Amino acid sequence: MADGAMTTTFLAVIGGASLLAVTARRLRPVDRLPSLEGWALADRSLGPGWTWLLLGGTIFTAYTFTAVPGLAYGNGAPAFFAVPYTVIVCPLAFVLLTRLWSVARRHGYVTAADFVRGRYGSPPLALVVALTGILATMPYLALQLLGIRAVLTAGGLYPRGAAGDLVMVALFAGLAVATYRHGLRAPTVISALKAVAVFVSLTAVCWLVLERLGGPGAVFEKAARRLAGTDTAGSALLLTPEQQPAYATLALGSALALLMYPHVLTAGFAADSPRTVRRAAVALPAWTALLALFGFLGIAALATGVRAPEGGAEAAVPMLVDRLMPGPLAGLVFGAITVGALVPAAVMSIAAATSFVRNVYVEYVHPTATPKRQVRIAKAVSLTAKVGAVAFVFGLRDQDAINLQLLGGVWILQTFPAVAVGLFTGWLHPRALLTGWAVGMASGTYLVVREGFSSIVPLGTGAGPLEIYAGLAALLLNLTVAVAGTAALTRLGVPRGADATDLPSRLTVRRRPETGANTP
Repeated sequence: MADGAMTTTFLAVIGGASLLAVTARRLRPVDRLPSLEGWALADRSLGPGWTWLLLGGTIFTAYTFTAVPGLAYGNGAPAFFAVPYTVIVCPLAFVLLTRLWSVARRHGYVTAADFVRGRYGSPPLALVVALTGILATMPYLALQLLGIRAVLTAGGLYPRGAAGDLVMVALFAGLAVATYRHGLRAPTVISALKAVAVFVSLTAVCWLVLERLGGPGAVFEKAARRLAGTDTAGSALLLTPEQQPAYATLALGSALALLMYPHVLTAGFAADSPRTVRRAAVALPAWTALLALFGFLGIAALATGVRAPEGGAEAAVPMLVDRLMPGPLAGLVFGAITVGALVPAAVMSIAAATSFVRNVYVEYVHPTATPKRQVRIAKAVSLTAKVGAVAFVFGLRDQDAINLQLLGGVWILQTFPAVAVGLFTGWLHPRALLTGWAVGMASGTYLVVREGFSSIVPLGTGAGPLEIYAGLAALLLNLTVAVAGTAALTRLGVPRGADATDLPSRLTVRRRPETGANTP
């Protein structure tokens, strides 16, 4: 059972998040009429500081902060693919998110599917992009609840039976009410508390761990000895040559996929200018450093002999904190991780609801829906998404959510050609993109399911097949089909939809007078 000091600190952090959510109404202009842009994107009014807090708080989820150290605890070096993966995200966000923000602001787009609809003039292509985003987001939302439950259970803050379920419902109920009323502004203000709580608590925990275990050298030495004695294949603190292709492709593929998720784009679209997006992207490595420290705590849990439950390695760090930290600090850590789940969960539900309203409801059900009605429907769908996530967690096994989230990463990556490539060239034919998407979805799903829901799949035969990320393999097939299909359809003279984005239809080359160099 949790001691009183831990529980008090935990409740204080959660109470602070609730109070901040209430203050979100202060960020809303009183003279603005209800609009989906206002509710879902905070009227595109967030400055650099708020954008950095929201973008970082959305990308770096609570489940990430438990799953990465859990993977380090069980497998060692392969877990740290998350560090280069989030480093790669920063320049991608600097280029892609900035350009997409500019196009979206100019044309009033709220979702990536809005951009696809305008770029290619293809409602079916926009529909599959929207549905893929919703499909990939829902298990990701459920994983935030799993992260909360793992943390609270390890700290003795999650009662058994119906009482524990009520704790989970109560935590999410406050978030649901705040999000319903204030939209994106609620997770925006909570993200400030998340950043302070996580940065402060993690710094304190790492300092205490290093002090008690005798420094980083002793931590890694003890962890290496323990990993050497495990039965897990490939468990070591250094990558083997055979692991490097999987590590590299997983990092690259995950980075490309992350910026296609609706919740990440929603957080980016809420910025007030492209310069703000660029500033936030430049500062994102601070969150990456935080993630690296969480991975280190997974190594520390291994070094101290923490025994996580079978199949529950994500509980390793919460168990380490409960074992080594004084009550108030442990409560602060548990509260910080719990709040860390509330921010992305809120943004995910908003993003899924917005995609449904803009690209399904308005496009196919009620084209003349007023802005006020669109907001009302989005609020209802957002609330339904949260209720569905809670029901999913209570009704199915944890592994089901994890398996679906692995598939979600593969699925969302298949929208990369239509969205990211479409920012720079409109040459690809929408019918070819649609066919490529279908091939990528089918092949990626087949590869993951064939390997028992592993995102790393072997290619080739023989003694040493190359192991790579399934999503990247499916994306290569997707692009191959899209390019070949475009060439064939263009040769046949098949017409394409009208482009309404004012972007160049092909990559252009301009000449720099001072150097004569060609640059795209």
